[in-house]
Amino acid sequence: MIWSVWWAWLVAALVLAILEIFAPAFLFLGFAVGAAVTGVLMAFGGPLAVAMTGSLPVTLLVFAVASLAAWIALRRVLGIRDGQVKVFDRDINED
Repeated sequence: MIWSVWWAWLVAALVLAILEIFAPAFLFLGFAVGAAVTGVLMAFGGPLAVAMTGSLPVTLLVFAVASLAAWIALRRVLGIRDGQVKVFDRDINED
């Protein structure tokens, strides 16, 4: 199946990163990092890669955990903007 191929996850990561350019909200970027982590884990092999290749639920669990961790890290690094609503005190057309 396509979900058990490492390069398919890296292609999905690239597509999600491109989607992030068109809708910048760090939502797709977290999923892109999660897909990249899943693809890299599958590419390097090991016992986790064998478990992921043999089971779709395990693969999706690794993807979900990696995506959530990436999203939390992005929010911590880039920060939650305080007072996201901009209040204008004066009109730029007034002199």
